[in-house]
Amino acid sequence: MAEWGARLLLSLSCFTVLSSATVARQADKASGPRQFTPFWFSVEPVDTLAVRGSPVFLNCSAHSEPPVRVEWKKDGTFLNLATDDRRQLLPDGSLLIPSVVHSKHSKPDEGFYQCVATIDSLGTIISRAARLTVAGLPRFSSQPGASSVTQGDSVVLNCDINVDLVPFTRWELDQEPLDLDERVVKLPNGTLVVSNASEADAGLYRCVVENVGPVKTSDEAELQVLPDTGTDRRLQFLSQPAPVTKARGQDVLLPCVVSGSPAPTVRWMIGDKVIDESEARFKVIGGGSLHVMNLTEEDAGIYSCLADNGNETIEAQAELTVQAPPQFLKRPSNIYAYESMDIVFECEVTGTPAPTVKWVKNGDAVIPSDYFKIIKEHNLQVLGLVKSDEGFYQCVAENDVGNIQASAQLIILEHAPAGSPGPTPSAPRDVVASLVSTRFIKLTWRPPAEPHGDNINYSVYYSQEGAARERIENTSRPGELQVTIQNLMPETKYVFRVVAHNRNGPGESSSPLKVATQLEVQVPGPAPNLRALATSPTSITVSWEMPLSGKGEIQNYKLYYMEKGLGNEQDVDVGGLSYTINGLKKYTDYSFRVVAYNKHGLGVSTEDVVARTFSDVPSAPPQNLTLEVRNSKSIMVQWQPPPPGTHNGQITGYKIRYRKGVRKSEAAESTGGTQLFQLIDGLERGTEYTFRVAAITANGTGPATDWLTAETFESDLDESRVPDIPSSLHVRPLVTSIVVSWTPPENQNIVVRGYAIGYGIGSPHAQTIKVDYKQRYYTIENLDPSSHYVLTLKAFNNVGEGIPVYESAATRPLSVPDPSPMLPPVGVQASVLSHDTIKVTWADNSLPKNQKITDARYYTVRWKTNIPANTKYKTANTTNLNYMVTGLKPNTLYEFSVMVTKGRRSSTWSMTAYGTTLETIPNSPPKDVTVVSKEGRPRTIIINWQPPSEANGKITGYIIYYSTDVNAEVHDWVIEPVVGNRLTHQIQDLTLDTSYYFKIQARNSKGMGPMSEAVQFRTPKAESSDKMANDQASGPVKPGSRNTIPHREFGSVGRPSHSGSPTPTLDNNMLLIIIVSVGAFTIIVVVIVAALCTRRTNSQQKKKRAACKSANGSHKYKVNSKDLKPPDLWIHHERLELKPIDKSPESNPVMTETPIPHTSQDIPPVDTAMDSSILQRRNSYRGHESEDSMSTLAGRRGMRPRMMMPFDAQPPQPVISAHPIHSLDNSHHHYHCGSLASPAHSYLHHQLNPRPLANSISHIDRANSSELVRNTPGADPVPAVSQPACSVEQMEPEASFLSSAPEEEPSRNPPTAHVRPSHPLKSFAVPALPPATTLESPALPSTPLLTQTGTTPQVHSVKTASIGTLGRTRSPMPVTVPSAPDVPETCSMLEDADSNYETDELTEEMAHLEGLMKDLNAITTA
Repeated sequence: MAEWGARLLLSLSCFTVLSSATVARQADKASGPRQFTPFWFSVEPVDTLAVRGSPVFLNCSAHSEPPVRVEWKKDGTFLNLATDDRRQLLPDGSLLIPSVVHSKHSKPDEGFYQCVATIDSLGTIISRAARLTVAGLPRFSSQPGASSVTQGDSVVLNCDINVDLVPFTRWELDQEPLDLDERVVKLPNGTLVVSNASEADAGLYRCVVENVGPVKTSDEAELQVLPDTGTDRRLQFLSQPAPVTKARGQDVLLPCVVSGSPAPTVRWMIGDKVIDESEARFKVIGGGSLHVMNLTEEDAGIYSCLADNGNETIEAQAELTVQAPPQFLKRPSNIYAYESMDIVFECEVTGTPAPTVKWVKNGDAVIPSDYFKIIKEHNLQVLGLVKSDEGFYQCVAENDVGNIQASAQLIILEHAPAGSPGPTPSAPRDVVASLVSTRFIKLTWRPPAEPHGDNINYSVYYSQEGAARERIENTSRPGELQVTIQNLMPETKYVFRVVAHNRNGPGESSSPLKVATQLEVQVPGPAPNLRALATSPTSITVSWEMPLSGKGEIQNYKLYYMEKGLGNEQDVDVGGLSYTINGLKKYTDYSFRVVAYNKHGLGVSTEDVVARTFSDVPSAPPQNLTLEVRNSKSIMVQWQPPPPGTHNGQITGYKIRYRKGVRKSEAAESTGGTQLFQLIDGLERGTEYTFRVAAITANGTGPATDWLTAETFESDLDESRVPDIPSSLHVRPLVTSIVVSWTPPENQNIVVRGYAIGYGIGSPHAQTIKVDYKQRYYTIENLDPSSHYVLTLKAFNNVGEGIPVYESAATRPLSVPDPSPMLPPVGVQASVLSHDTIKVTWADNSLPKNQKITDARYYTVRWKTNIPANTKYKTANTTNLNYMVTGLKPNTLYEFSVMVTKGRRSSTWSMTAYGTTLETIPNSPPKDVTVVSKEGRPRTIIINWQPPSEANGKITGYIIYYSTDVNAEVHDWVIEPVVGNRLTHQIQDLTLDTSYYFKIQARNSKGMGPMSEAVQFRTPKAESSDKMANDQASGPVKPGSRNTIPHREFGSVGRPSHSGSPTPTLDNNMLLIIIVSVGAFTIIVVVIVAALCTRRTNSQQKKKRAACKSANGSHKYKVNSKDLKPPDLWIHHERLELKPIDKSPESNPVMTETPIPHTSQDIPPVDTAMDSSILQRRNSYRGHESEDSMSTLAGRRGMRPRMMMPFDAQPPQPVISAHPIHSLDNSHHHYHCGSLASPAHSYLHHQLNPRPLANSISHIDRANSSELVRNTPGADPVPAVSQPACSVEQMEPEASFLSSAPEEEPSRNPPTAHVRPSHPLKSFAVPALPPATTLESPALPSTPLLTQTGTTPQVHSVKTASIGTLGRTRSPMPVTVPSAPDVPETCSMLEDADSNYETDELTEEMAHLEGLMKDLNAITTA
């Protein structure tokens, strides 16, 4: 009892231990990753030939630990074997068809069968596809017929039957089975060949088909064997080789049966090489047919059967194609992955022809989509894994020979729980898309508020909006707060979220961020229907159609072409849709592609098309012509084809011309295209013959070789004894082979039929090879390295072998290659140094830490531009870890990669680095510069251009130069700036019937480019009268003014000009009366205005004096705007110009023209008196707003520093210009001592009398003041506090215009305000009293315009600088301004002023004068 209890206790203990171990194993298995399931086909079905009514088995067996369910598919459709009474599924998975059904109209069993194996809950795999073919009923298409054959000759007995039944065919002789051997052979089509016939071959022959149902026999045919009569019969083929295709590893029989007398010798050639029959795989049977066993790809080619009986030679050819079934170079591997990851199944196959690859998942074909992609031809990429992607994936490869499959399993793992429990990070903050492009988006974010750790990694999950699959991109290193998502689709919306990871696991996800990629730049797509057709032996015409995709007008096309197989691609710009390329090589293949480009750049390239130029006659003769005298009546002629590149077509044959001695009569023979020899027989004994050979193409005969001479033997060669010893023997040993070469025996009178080569280690009798008598070298293959071989060479004929010659050689040792591959360089960086230089640096992990190179390795750097049309790399070698790439294009993105080479080992290319070269100044000028006249405005032109071809950066602006003198210096041309994004500009107010020259210069951030060529444009001769009234106003008219523009002179007002400008139609008397009246009226008005100007009250004088004292104390003249109204004139201190405020319209201003001064010395003196018509222009003012990108010359002449004359420098001829301001509320400051009355009314008080004695009206340029200031170099605004100049003063009433006198002392000339006559705004030329004392005017920087006080008038001549337009130049209006006195403070002059005028009264008087001016205008117009 105790013993039983002890046993029970022991059993319980063992059970407990075993149970614990089982649970532990299960727990370990549950906690660890799921294991891959071994699952494959141990047996797959194979192609089968079945017989109708017979059973057939299709074998299939799957290996797996879990139970497997096997099904079958026929032609892609599952078979319902449960209800199929004709097909049975065997327990091992094989398929049995007990009785094959097959008829002419019903073939239910033929087709492709596949075995499908499934493991429930894991997946499915399918086998290769096996073809089941059912043999048809025997049908004889031809049967043997009665034949006769001469003894020793060959005969063929036909038995043509269904190809699939040939294996079931045999022959009988006299109703007995016929034994086949090397003399009696059955050809692949069932035909029987009997060679070297003898009397025993005579009898009744029949063909029998069996094992495919009832035995079927052909008709019996009697074969008679006739005795040999010795008469010669011409050679003829009874059976010739035909093109055949076989699979690698199979055997092939190439038939070649020849009949004739004497009996011919049959030789086989592949290409130009004679087949060595001593090789075990090649065997000549049946009198001439070639049997090749265990085919390889190297056996493919053109086979030639040559039959020669000494009298003639015939040849037949056929092509053998060797195909190879698919074979795996790399099978797909099992993969573990997590959801949202991207994976790639790799699969590499080879075969002939190239196999097609498709992928199958769990038995169903994988259809490529956005998430399942075929990459690198054969690999399967799955993006954004989901749980349903688990299963078995198969790579299926297929070609014409067969198909194979290989499978791999994908397991998607669950995220493992945290190893050490703890808090995970909170959500990353502020996730934003910092960079959005067409195909990539860069995301940045801030760390989580609660990271709970230091080494924080991040994962970015993203998907297309609305898609279920989510992909993942991880940061490259801990703490990185940005990632770039590549390979996105343009104009597509994506959803992004970021998750942080610490050692405890993933944390919270950020809020989803929706970002849409940009629209891709619409470069042109590929040009459709690209065709290339040869038009001659040296030209090809290429045509295409306009691309269907891409926005923007097609600017041009680039046609790329190159000789096929070479890398030197050339290109040509084409404006149309076709182009003919000349100067090509004859009968040569060329490849072509076309790329369209528009304003966005080069588009997508077309696929290459290949065309071949037409053939022509050969351009060179055959090579290496040799003559071999065979006997007393025949000579063998041999040659080589013309040099490569000179065939100019397919050589269809050769023409051999020969003659006896020096006779002129010739005989000719022709050969086939590949035959490189010809036996010329029927010659005379002991006679000298000359030969030459020419090649023939379909186009004709090419040049012939030089004549070569040989003499036939007096008698035939001796074959009664063996040949002599070969005259020489040379050997050249290699690693596994020895090249043997020799020369024939010196005694050429003994027949040599061939040579026997013996070789072996230590003994030459181990192996023997026989070669043809014409052969002079041979390579012995498959030898052992580092071995000593003894060789022997003997010549032989029909008598026997001659005396041998011996030689020995030792093969070279085998060099063992280093199996370890080189690692590619890492850390490749491209550092941009300049506009054409980038330095590429890298590191080599196979070097020591100090990166010191001690061996003979070198590095290859390759680079190319990142343009779709450009696929050609440039390379350079270096032994350093950096390379300076020079000669690059400016402002261009390049990509670089590096590889390392050491001895025969090379690495793969490294990761790609990118670098964009810096900008540099443009290398070319703007192109396509055109100038046209604006419709309806003959004085306005429009200039258009295109950007430079080599901009070398972003164009930031253009400068337009124009002049009437094309040979003028650059600084004398008028300058017009234009912003960089405009390609057109308008220039107005040019002179009619005048030639202008235009140049354009582009600039970028680096500087100015070259100028374009000068473009000439001549303005029209005349314009309409209404346009003359509006656009040709020229301001004040000076009698005697003249124009210095070359070849042109303009008369004064009322006088017809040479240019044909319209003039008043009044006669001279009426014009004289009007001028006198106007002059008298002007004098009266001047006297009235002068009298009014002398009146002022004492209170007003006190106010002015107090205001000036306030200005002396604070340097600011602060007066209420109500106390002082703005005068009609104000002076812009920066521009030194008089500008009017009033903007009354002008009815019909009169225009005159003024020459362009090139320098300040070219400025003409002012005339002595002003025309009386000046007073008629008091209110002649037309306001214009400038059009977009339009300006006049006067408004732009301020850009030329050469023409600026700073007043405070006090040059000999101080000049100011009167310019109007379109809008007084602009941002430019006008500094003055007076009050800034309002933001919209800024003006200056000058030390001139506010009431002008005479007013000149000028046609000022249409550019507003802001443009003028912007375009003026050196016009630097100064704060208002730095200009404390008070400029209100008294003027003498009896002041008058200055007289024209010779220039006296330059320093005593008073300043002159020049009215710039180029804009339809009124301006005033205000003459002042000359000083009474000697003019000594020290410069006062804060007061541009000053006056003097005195009693003695002194008149001086004044020079004025006419800074007017080039095309509409006008006479300058002089305004006499007295020089400044030598006083310490400007404002103290107010105390000495005698009179001033109340602004209200001045305004009233000016209004009255305005009415008088209108009346006068009406009178003169009528």
